[in-house]
Amino acid sequence: MKEKIVLITGATSGIGEACALKFAANGAKLILNGRNPEKLQEIKHKLETRYGIEIFPSVFDVRDKNAVKQAVDSLPVKWQAIDILINNAGLVIGVEKEFEGEPEEWDIVIDTNIKGLLTVTRLVVPGMVKRGRGHIINIGSIAGEAAYPGGSVYCATKAAVKMLSDGLRIDLVDTPLRVTNIKPGLVETNFSVTRFRGDKSKADAVYSGILPLTGKDIAETVYFTATAPEHIQIAEVLVMPTHQATATITYRNPGS
Repeated sequence: MKEKIVLITGATSGIGEACALKFAANGAKLILNGRNPEKLQEIKHKLETRYGIEIFPSVFDVRDKNAVKQAVDSLPVKWQAIDILINNAGLVIGVEKEFEGEPEEWDIVIDTNIKGLLTVTRLVVPGMVKRGRGHIINIGSIAGEAAYPGGSVYCATKAAVKMLSDGLRIDLVDTPLRVTNIKPGLVETNFSVTRFRGDKSKADAVYSGILPLTGKDIAETVYFTATAPEHIQIAEVLVMPTHQATATITYRNPGS
């Protein structure tokens, strides 16, 4: 992984930050994206100091097409040959029924999870094709497998991530590029806090009675797919806690 350039969107928390840590520990050069410049600088300092690697912080919101284009177009020459793109930026807001949801919040979720992923992919992948190497890793979700109560819009966006991953894999079949869709189940990050609009007690209840995955667990999975031999394309990985069977079926130990 040494000297490979990895671009991670949504790298300031959760799965994105865990991926940054994993790839940094293995010598990769990182372009880390986020909306919070202070947090990006904090992560940059921590990882560069700890691992002696180089990090290029890139502040933009994936929903802003012009900002994404400017960020990618203005990358210094030494950072332009991106080897691995991890489309991680994503979120969900609310648990209302579809007919009771907030359209403004839908826009944020759809523009981040679908349009943002598309924008970054559109701007990064042509360079990979030209160079004849690259790996696109999309962070999907078990939510893309089937709809569940209070999650129809989010589930639709993650189903879209699966279709976009599959479609891109088809479009790149005559190239050496690889496309992977990682679909986590219950992962304890700040994700649920955002879903419940900052209510930490409701977010914690999501993981009550079950040992959930962590961002580190997903980062290990991402790294595994990225380091498979070049003739192996791991198309999809569905990864869940041991006591989760589907998006809605889990065993929860009331005593834990």
